[in-house]
Amino acid sequence: MGRYEGGNKEMKKRALLGVTLLTFTTLAGCTNLSEQKSGEKQTEVAEAKATESEKAPVKNVIFMIGDGMGNPYTTGYRYFKANHSDKRVPQTAFDTYLVGQQATYPEDEEENVTDSASAATAMAAGVKTYNNAIALDNDKSKTETVLERAKKVGKSTGLVATSEITHATPAAYGAHNVSRKNMAEIADDYFDDQIDGQHKVDVLLGGGSELFARKDRDLVKEFSQAGYGHVTDKKSLNENQDDKILGLFAPGGLPKMIDRTEEVPSLADMTEAALQRLDKNEKGFFLMVEGSQIDWAGHSNDIVGAMSEMQDFEAAFEKAIDFAKKDGETLVVTTADHSTGGLSLGKGDQYNWLTEPLHAAKRTPDFMAEEIIKNGNVEKTVTEYIDFQLSEAELKAVKTAAESKDVEKIAQALRKIFDERSNTGWTTGGHTGEDVNVYAYGPQAEGFSGQIDNTDQAKIIFGLVDGTGQKAEIKDKGIGK
Repeated sequence: MGRYEGGNKEMKKRALLGVTLLTFTTLAGCTNLSEQKSGEKQTEVAEAKATESEKAPVKNVIFMIGDGMGNPYTTGYRYFKANHSDKRVPQTAFDTYLVGQQATYPEDEEENVTDSASAATAMAAGVKTYNNAIALDNDKSKTETVLERAKKVGKSTGLVATSEITHATPAAYGAHNVSRKNMAEIADDYFDDQIDGQHKVDVLLGGGSELFARKDRDLVKEFSQAGYGHVTDKKSLNENQDDKILGLFAPGGLPKMIDRTEEVPSLADMTEAALQRLDKNEKGFFLMVEGSQIDWAGHSNDIVGAMSEMQDFEAAFEKAIDFAKKDGETLVVTTADHSTGGLSLGKGDQYNWLTEPLHAAKRTPDFMAEEIIKNGNVEKTVTEYIDFQLSEAELKAVKTAAESKDVEKIAQALRKIFDERSNTGWTTGGHTGEDVNVYAYGPQAEGFSGQIDNTDQAKIIFGLVDGTGQKAEIKDKGIGK
């Protein structure tokens, strides 16, 4: 075979290979194009379904309030969840559902930073009012709440909190009073103030048993006679089958999550129990859930307690989201009423906020202080409940405080240890006035996006509860009107 003949054969092979490759590439291109179009179609369908879901009617509303849960708390909790070896800080359960922020200021003649009562009234009734007001406008007239509207249209209603169930936030949804301090009167209101012959709140779960079983009135007995189940611990809560229930799990507020015994239900336990009952109503329900003691920890400048209560609130939030995802007709909105304590993640000239010392705490400083009063042994208590060894100076500070026999002074000495070791700062023992985050999931969630006012929460929910979908127009009487 000559060189040219061999060359021609080689050229023919290359030509054939080229045609084959061209054909394969063309077919592959067609396949890829087909797959691309198919993928685009699937995306369009998914987006259409998402849009359709967002615009679907709302049957149920779960409104969750992390009392005092300003941005430093949600950010701090993100750091708290991370392992020391993590190169990136992980997201919390809240982060995926962030839609915007809300303003929190009150309408008070003397103060422009809100308290929980005024803020809750704004979110429950859609009006600005004075600090301490429980669902009253500035002229002391009653303001209808979204819970009351829900009951009027035939929905079931519930209030869940880790504070007394008569505390400012839940009270502003189910009662009316000139002052948040009148908690016995608020308890009376839950029973006495009815709508169409029915008690306004079907599910009441939280603390405050001493406000219901009083010398002057036994509301526990009255609620029981009215058909409510009465439970006092986690076991009885789980076993009870009554549709209407009064659950009172502590004389005052519940213990913080980190201090809680197995007998006391968590916020997630109470949320789940409420949803199981309220979901039986074919017309739907309105449920308010409050993580009350994020705020209490902030007032005490207790970073250990704050992270404990953030964890408790997140678990309840996850229960609500799981329910909404399975149900498809439930809107979950989560926010804070204000921030508390002026929490700072880092202080002085150090560019660090360290969570390892916080994880070393097995109980809150308040709990440890009470134990020191009981047993009189500082070293035994701190060794049992703190997983790091105190320095001589730290131990001396706690022992000096213990000599006073004052629980608060001992707790302050312990809190300072955790603050110094974690590099946590505080500016106040009160509230601060910054905007707070808003999270939303479910049908009509987009209505809560952007920068809104706290009164917008109620105005939007009124329309959803009514079924109109229209933001309510509410006349705010204002100061001196």
